[in-house]
Amino acid sequence: MLNENIKAIRKSKGLSQEELAVKLNVVRQTISKWEQGLSVPDADMLISISEAFETPVSTLLGETVVEAKADDFRAISEKLEVINLQLAHRKTTRQKVLHWFFISLCTVIVAMYPVLIVLNSPYLGWDYSKPETAVIGVVIHSFEWLFVRIAPFALIGAIVGVCLTRKKA
Repeated sequence: MLNENIKAIRKSKGLSQEELAVKLNVVRQTISKWEQGLSVPDADMLISISEAFETPVSTLLGETVVEAKADDFRAISEKLEVINLQLAHRKTTRQKVLHWFFISLCTVIVAMYPVLIVLNSPYLGWDYSKPETAVIGVVIHSFEWLFVRIAPFALIGAIVGVCLTRKKA
């Protein structure tokens, strides 16, 4: 069957055995042996033949292509519908998580300001002659300094995030 298919497809493409042999980098006698059924091309060569013929390997091997039936289309459309529903659910879940993350971020930022005001930077009165106290004081001061400068922008960004991720009616 393979030998007949190779010969039929070669002739339908208007190729001689010599032309096909040149395309496949084999000698003409190899093509002749394949077409007579005296030898069979290996798997790599089958792929090369299918590429030269612009035909699937399954066609070379004699498989007939079965056209999809209406039931197949219905099953595929049902599967696609389920996938679309799952993707929509994931999107809404992701949106809810982001929404609550932004709300939490706003809450934390707003709650940190009163804490910093109540603490009133007590580390400024510490004795910095001890290395441990100096390191802790610098870390706390750095956090406070960065927070006061970055938090307003983060708060604005979080508020915008809350607005963008809210559920639309």
